[in-house]
Amino acid sequence: MEKDTLTVSQVNSYIKRKLVMDPKLKNIYIEGEISNYSTSFNGHSYFTLKDEKTQIDAVMFKNNKDRFLKFEPKDGMHVIVKGSINVYEKNGKYQLYATKILEEGTGILYEKFEELKKRLSKEGLFDDSHKKMIPKYPKRIGVVTAESGAAVRDIITTIKRKYPPCEILVFPTLVQGDQAPAQIVRQIKRAQNYDLDTLIVGRGGGSIEDLWSFNEEIVAREIYACEIPVISAVGHEIDFTISDFVADKRAPTPTAAADFAVPDITEVKNKISNLNEKVNRNIKDKITHYRTTLDHISQKQVLKNPESIYEIKGMHLDNLVGRLTVSSQNIITENKSKLFKIKSSIILKNPEEITKRKKDAYLKNLNKLEVLNPLLTLKRGYSIAKIGDKVISSSKDVKKGDELDIEFNDGTINTRVM
Repeated sequence: MEKDTLTVSQVNSYIKRKLVMDPKLKNIYIEGEISNYSTSFNGHSYFTLKDEKTQIDAVMFKNNKDRFLKFEPKDGMHVIVKGSINVYEKNGKYQLYATKILEEGTGILYEKFEELKKRLSKEGLFDDSHKKMIPKYPKRIGVVTAESGAAVRDIITTIKRKYPPCEILVFPTLVQGDQAPAQIVRQIKRAQNYDLDTLIVGRGGGSIEDLWSFNEEIVAREIYACEIPVISAVGHEIDFTISDFVADKRAPTPTAAADFAVPDITEVKNKISNLNEKVNRNIKDKITHYRTTLDHISQKQVLKNPESIYEIKGMHLDNLVGRLTVSSQNIITENKSKLFKIKSSIILKNPEEITKRKKDAYLKNLNKLEVLNPLLTLKRGYSIAKIGDKVISSSKDVKKGDELDIEFNDGTINTRVM
């Protein structure tokens, strides 16, 4: 056996690894015609995808069918298949592992719709927190749509019928075709210069291709950025576009958008009438209340006899004056008594007697101090013994070897205890 010889399994495994590792074959779109389409008992579908020159076998597993397949494939149907190329090692056959099958045209548009919807939703463009309130009583409404057609007629007719006071400004634009998205964006920008309360953006019904302008990203972002509250009115009730998700309000039809945009004039008149009755009733109630209050006040004694106010105040003043007079007299009497006592005191009658008494007391205290003076004790022959500054008052305070200072009247001697 040759050294580099491989088994069939090794070759199939090697080819499988090569195909799986190729990024171009991991996520691929292949266009072709379905033939030999069949579904096994376990729900997996097998078919051939071919063109005029060649073909490739394909399989779509049940879990992908349940999640992504929106129609029933049939032989002869022209489709676009999304998937990856792989090898079934058992028979060495490569085939297309399909994850999605899209009908040509509408299928690829639907795929683009879902991709953009997912991306803008992730960015937050659909969040309710960004939605603006639609004014209840608009004075001026703008409409971005085709200049002629059922949509603009339905919107104008509905608004004029429901709420005639509202002014309508039409900003004409193409609503389908390659040039339509740019025109729609331009007219939305232009509408923001006209002091509008609400802006309706939309068109009548049609196929997904007809409505596609309202699935373009530039239109969606312009609606989201618009400073005016926007009502999206594209197609029929079953039609949904990206514009519906980014707008502040989605209407199922252009006529429904007009219904949302304005109130019913009859209801407004009824509401005004009810408010007018309520205001008149409140005014009448207020008048009755204040008339009753006025009647009550007018019956008060003070209004019937206003002089009584001054009579009462006069009596109160007389009472205060009487109390003030008595208090003043009491203060004068008390102060006269104090003055009499002061005049009768010995200080005013004989001030020299006071001085003599103070002098006698002073001399008496001086004599006491002289008696206690230690210097007089020394003059009488006594002495004072000290150890340092401490006076010795007992022999017990002295021990052998202490130096004593003995103070006499005429000097001090130093001695030691033997």
